[in-house]
Amino acid sequence: MMKFLKIVPIALALLLSGCAPTVVLPAAPDANNPSCAEVIVRLPEKTDNQARRTTNSQSTAAWGSPTSITLTCGLEPVMVSALTCITAGGVDWIVDESAKPNYTFVSFGRTPATAVTIDSTKASGATVLDDLGQAVQFTKQTKKCLG
Repeated sequence: MMKFLKIVPIALALLLSGCAPTVVLPAAPDANNPSCAEVIVRLPEKTDNQARRTTNSQSTAAWGSPTSITLTCGLEPVMVSALTCITAGGVDWIVDESAKPNYTFVSFGRTPATAVTIDSTKASGATVLDDLGQAVQFTKQTKKCLG
């Protein structure tokens, strides 16, 4: 399984907690990549009516109370995947549906990769990816989805 899938259980636990004022998220291996800083400073304060929350780790973000959306930048780039690939917000994303109703979208063909986990019972994936894609576009694209 790809390395980004290791963050899914952690992200799911966070999506279900939501009581603490600071959201605890693990930093990705390449969280100190300057491209992640470009992403983080461009993230919106709200997405799909969910307010941004404070997180404890570099290159992470969260929205909603309880937390319904998380973002982690600094993951290993995904260049090949058997998962469905979609385009939203100007970014290609692979879709991991294995933890429905929580979906994880990982930027495809971008260095470094960014993962966004969304509780689909609380937020619209299309709206969130359109909003967050505006910031994720600042990572270097080296490959596109086929199709």
